[in-house]
Amino acid sequence: MSRTILVFYGSYRRDRQGIKLARWIVEALAARGDRAELVDAKAVDLPMLDRRHSDYGEGEAPAAMDALATAIAAADGFVFVTGEYNGGLQPGLKNLVDHYLPQFAWRPAAIASYSAGPFAGVRAATAWRTTLGAMGMVVTSTPLSLARIGSAFDADGRPAGEDGTRIAKAFPRFADDLCWWVNAARAQRAADGPPF
Repeated sequence: MSRTILVFYGSYRRDRQGIKLARWIVEALAARGDRAELVDAKAVDLPMLDRRHSDYGEGEAPAAMDALATAIAAADGFVFVTGEYNGGLQPGLKNLVDHYLPQFAWRPAAIASYSAGPFAGVRAATAWRTTLGAMGMVVTSTPLSLARIGSAFDADGRPAGEDGTRIAKAFPRFADDLCWWVNAARAQRAADGPPF
């Protein structure tokens, strides 16, 4: 059975590199038979958080915010693709997800981190584990971490070089872990609904 997985990406930078990883993950999930969709915070372009989606009355939320709420609630699982900004969370991605809460609950999330240097965004990934768990998501135990992203993809967006080869080899286990939790959570929601 096909799964619907949203892949979130949040950089607003002019020469953003992480979009290569996000797009490749969407393609790689689709190649496995899942319905994967990129949610690019820059393209969605929500304002700085003032009111969450749940703070609006029925039909009062901005159209882009409302459409994304529907997509999140219909998804089976999520991938968060995050760079590391000064040792912490990407502000564009954090702002995007903070507009929502109940839509994410009782679904699994996986984290793919990256950096321009050798540490592959692991501090951002660690921070996201705490944030996503607090939002009601089960965070999978298999990370996907990419160092030196600037040289990890070729001109066609395919993994290249040592770091690209490493990420391509690591991806199947990352996706298998996420999809196992997606299947488990979907079956549990169907059997018993939300826990409270």
